[in-house]
Order: sequence, then C-alpha cells, then structure tokens
Amino acid sequence: MQKKLSTKMMIGIIVFVILLDQVTKYIIKSTMSLGESIPVLGKFFCITYVENPGMAFGVRISNPILFSALSIFAAILVFYYLFRLRNEGWLIQGALSLIAAGAIGNLIDRFVHGKVVDFFDVEFFDISIPGFNLLGWHFPGYSLTRWPVFNIADSAVTTGMIILIFYIIFIGDPLKNLNYPGQDKKTEIETE
Repeated sequence: MQKKLSTKMMIGIIVFVILLDQVTKYIIKSTMSLGESIPVLGKFFCITYVENPGMAFGVRISNPILFSALSIFAAILVFYYLFRLRNEGWLIQGALSLIAAGAIGNLIDRFVHGKVVDFFDVEFFDISIPGFNLLGWHFPGYSLTRWPVFNIADSAVTTGMIILIFYIIFIGDPLKNLNYPGQDKKTEIETE
C-alpha cells in the first residue's frame, strides 16, 4: 500500500511554497535595484533582480489577457488533477502540490504587479541549435548563453513536472485506472 499525503499536508506544501516564494520576492524587490546582480558563487550563481512579464524562465507571450487566462486555466487544471488523484501515492500528490503552488505564486505576481520577480541567475551550459530547413519549414536556430533567471515558484513547477514525468515513465500513468463520472468500472471492450 502506497503512503499518501493528507489533504492538510498537501495544503501545507502549497501554502509553504507560496509563502516562501512571495517572501523571497518581497525581499529582492525591497533590497535590490532592478537589474542589480550579486555574485554568490562567482558568475556561476548570482542573485539578479529582474521582472518578467512573460512565462517561466523568461518566455514571453505578447497577449497578456490570453496569457493570464491560460495561466488561470492551467492552475485550475492542476487543482482538478490534484483532487482526482487524491488517493494516489505521496509522490504524485507532492508533485502536483508543487506545481499548484508555483502556478499560484507566479499568478499572484502577475495580478498584483503585472509581472513576476525573478532572481536566481545560474550559468549551466550554453545551448546552440543551428538553423535548418525541414520539409519546407525554416527553423532559424536558437542560442542560449546564460540560463534564464527564475524564482522559487518556477523551481516548484519544474521540480513537480520532473517528478511527474519520471513517475509516468517509470511507474505508469496515474490517470490510466481512474474512472470518470458516468463511466462504468468495466469498459466496453471488457464487457463484450
């Protein structure tokens, strides 16, 4: 039998991550100037105050209303699956709690300030994909010389997604055995 997180524990994870995210963003905003960078481990890791009007890791979407609507929809979807998978093991519950907390943390910033405060600035590795043509479609190429600046909410979403992906790959799809409202426990194939 898999261990499960109680509803209080899942809410506790969500509240803790949101509070940690909001407090760190407040500290950064109130103690640093926009664009200021403080080296922690040389140039490898810095605390750099930037404001991001787009998605996680600096991805930009030009329509803020559409972006906000998609963000709200995504958060609702995560809570729906958190509810549907409430009887699954603690790993799935924890992953979905992290994703929900991160989504809410960044939504708070978007609605209150119109942009998200990011501050973790890490140098991982350079990414360079040369341009190419494929089946008449031109890809102009992509180059990344420094990882995008991110925050605790972004980290929570990313960690939750990594756990979820590994869970699906190595344990299986947790939605596979769920019955949906109005669905009999036996499928049509099994009854024939």
